[in-house]
Amino acid sequence: MLVLSRKKNESIVINNDITIVVVEIRGDKVRLGVEAPKEVPVHRREVYDAIKRAEAGESAPKPAE
Repeated sequence: MLVLSRKKNESIVINNDITIVVVEIRGDKVRLGVEAPKEVPVHRREVYDAIKRAEAGESAPKPAE
């Protein structure tokens, strides 16, 4: 894992077309802005995990009745 330090309004660039910007720092919370092409899905980790669980459930074989 690469760990970077950034201050408010500073950013990082990933693969030339994704930019992550530190929008706000308030106490122990950091607000990030993500600029990415429309075809690149961007999700919070808990949403991503829920999507993957739903996809795994759909592809699981159904029990015989």
